[in-house]
Amino acid sequence: MFVRAWPVESCKMVIVVRTDIVMGKGKVAAQCAHAALECYRKAVASPKKQYMFKDWLYTGQPKVVLRISSEEQLLDLAYRAKKVGLTTATIRDAGRTQLEPGTITVLGIGPGPIAEINNITSHLKLL
Repeated sequence: MFVRAWPVESCKMVIVVRTDIVMGKGKVAAQCAHAALECYRKAVASPKKQYMFKDWLYTGQPKVVLRISSEEQLLDLAYRAKKVGLTTATIRDAGRTQLEPGTITVLGIGPGPIAEINNITSHLKLL
């Protein structure tokens, strides 16, 4: 029998996609995958965030994809998320296909407590 040794906390991951740049659906999907994997990698590597990662993992890995209308707004959101201690991943494109090298495309936030993530992302709309 599996017994959880940490308190259960409702956690999620949010991926925020810039809508002011032109990306095909496949490109958006790939950039979102990069953000999710980078957030995962950072969460696993952080002893302080292990319990949130495990709760997120065992509760179905909830992810929500939102839109944002500028790089400036995305970077401000990343700053605010980091400031409250959330895991973040700002993704820059390699520039091999549709975008110029270094173009910031998406931001991953979490996994982290739903309430904390909602405090900084609730004004954004679903993609």
